[in-house]
Amino acid sequence: MSAPPDHPPALPLDLSGRVVFVAGGGSAGPGWSIGRAACVTYARLGASVCVADRDAASAEETTALIHAEGGTAATLVGDVADAADVQRLFAEARERFGGAIDVLHHNVGIGKTGGPLETSTEDFDRIHSVNVNSLLLACQQVLPAMVERGRGSIIAISSIAGMRYLGYPHLAYGVTKAAVTHFTRMVAQQYAGQGVRANTVVPGLIDTPRIATTVAKMFSDTSLDEARAARARQVPMGRMGTAWDVAHACAFLASDAAAYVTGTELVVDGGITGKFV
Repeated sequence: MSAPPDHPPALPLDLSGRVVFVAGGGSAGPGWSIGRAACVTYARLGASVCVADRDAASAEETTALIHAEGGTAATLVGDVADAADVQRLFAEARERFGGAIDVLHHNVGIGKTGGPLETSTEDFDRIHSVNVNSLLLACQQVLPAMVERGRGSIIAISSIAGMRYLGYPHLAYGVTKAAVTHFTRMVAQQYAGQGVRANTVVPGLIDTPRIATTVAKMFSDTSLDEARAARARQVPMGRMGTAWDVAHACAFLASDAAAYVTGTELVVDGGITGKFV
């Protein structure tokens, strides 16, 4: 009688003992941003979470939500596009949790509506600095220790705006998010043999507080509810995604369940990028 087939291990969606640094762990307004939902999700899986944001009150709100559930988190305040601030933030994170960062979650992005004629070089440089340079600075902080320990996960949040035109000019944001995706691919290839994984999560149309502060303005002469409905109609699944949809994808990539996943893009978009029109 032949031996039974090997049973695969239980799904290791567990981050106990891991330290996760979330750049952009606050929220643009009341409610659940992708960064905030990711922070809470990581904590629910047992991680110690560094909630980094330039908005101290917003970051502290995220930390308080984690503490209210019995999780472990610390608020770190600074500008992730400023080299000196980044060095300080990661030093504080290492000191607070007594070791290296296991997971870097880069959740940073600003933009400006407009095409090439409406986008100044100053605007473009500012958006590139926040969206792309910040990822470089963060990787410089975490990669040496990840390589030394032979493990680590880098998760960069891009956007489907970096893959295709979404119906309105958003040049600098789209170009820099495309850069984030390719940056992450290149890191993945360089460090794959050293135990470090790097992947991009690509959200589609997600219903977050940013809808109220920026996106609704792109739908002129409409209410916030009308803007939400207009975006939902664009998605094959008939709804916008939630911050939790994205956070759960990030949790997979952060965990050992994704041990053989690197250098790829996990698109969380309800099918919109597969549409012909």
